[in-house]
Parts: sequence; C-alpha cells; structure tokens
Amino acid sequence: MGSEQPKAVTINVTGFKKFEGVDENPTETIVNNLIGFIQSKGLLPAGVTLGSCTVLETAGDGALPVLYKVLESGTTGVDTKNERVVWLHLGVDGGARTFALEKQAVNEATFFCPDELGWQPMRQPIVAEDGGTSRKRETSCSVEAVLKFLKNKGYDAAISDDAGCFVCNYVYYHSLRFAEQKGHKSLFVHVPCFSKINEETQMQFVATLLEAIASTC
Repeated sequence: MGSEQPKAVTINVTGFKKFEGVDENPTETIVNNLIGFIQSKGLLPAGVTLGSCTVLETAGDGALPVLYKVLESGTTGVDTKNERVVWLHLGVDGGARTFALEKQAVNEATFFCPDELGWQPMRQPIVAEDGGTSRKRETSCSVEAVLKFLKNKGYDAAISDDAGCFVCNYVYYHSLRFAEQKGHKSLFVHVPCFSKINEETQMQFVATLLEAIASTC
C-alpha cells in the first residue's frame, strides 16, 4: 500500500492595531503587507496556502464578535479531509528583543490597562464554562520543532509559557478553544518592536515561520 499524501495546509494570520503605550503596532504592518511580501518573494513551499490576513482591534470582550467571524471564515471552503487549517496570531512585546513562541494560554482575563474599547477585567475567567482562572489550554503545534526550524534558519527565538496579561492571552485562549472544537491548530507568537528588530527582518521571520508551521504542525 502506498503512503498517504500529506495534507495541504492553509495558514490564517492575525495581528493587532495600536494600544496604550504602543502607537504603532508592528504586527499591523506585518499582517497588512504579508500577502504581497510572500507573493513577491515566492517563499511558500508547495501545498501551503496563506489564507486570511486580518488585523484585530486590541480589545477583548467587545471585539469577540469580530474575532469569531474571522475564525469562522477560516472554515469556509476548506476540505477538512485533505487540508489542515492553522491559525497564527501575532502580537507585540514592547520590551522584547527576540521572538517568543507561546506554548499556552490561561483562562484568566486580567488587563494591565483598559483595552481599546475601554474594558479592563480583573481576575475573570475568559470562558466561564471552562471553569476557574487556573485552566490552561496548550497549542497542539510542536513548538519545539518550530523553534528548531527557526534556529536552523538563524533566528533568535524562544518558547514562552506566559502569553501575558492582556488581549494576546485573551485572543489566544479563544483561538485554542475554537481550534480544538474544529480540528484546527493555533499558535501565538510575540514579536519585538521594529526598533529592536527591523521590519524587513521581521517580514522574513514570519515567512520562515509559516514554512516552519507547515512542515512541523
């Protein structure tokens, strides 16, 4: 008997707009320019498709309808028997100098400042039916394999167990939960500001990250 053909992979990407303390979010620029960058460079391997690229409001509860509309759109026209769907969420860590692969999200909404719609929860469960704020959800992507791929390409990256106390963790938790229900995969990656790692390098990094996800997840 012949071996099964590998499934095609569609990777959908999100970033965020500005928020308090970050007037220019690098992930907004990356996501807005990613399709053109990939097309101009011809960087994706065969069988890998860059799906939707969406910039989200940096907000939690008030932005949920938009988030779920985006997530649901990733199922449209997808042949789940022959195609894998992966969600890649990008967020900025203003103090970072390297890239961070987020291994998990926690069911706790505690925002260090109000989000862009004025919401500032404290120690609330993100999804009440999931139980208390200690509940965690882990990505089904092999972050160790993704990290190895990136390091072999020369990128300084690390694995993180803490997606932060803001919208990044909030969106990631919802995405991991949705992905589990739909049979998708989800991964959140924090990037530095462009002042720490320039735009061209970060665009190349994300292109390599797409390749890493496709080959390891």
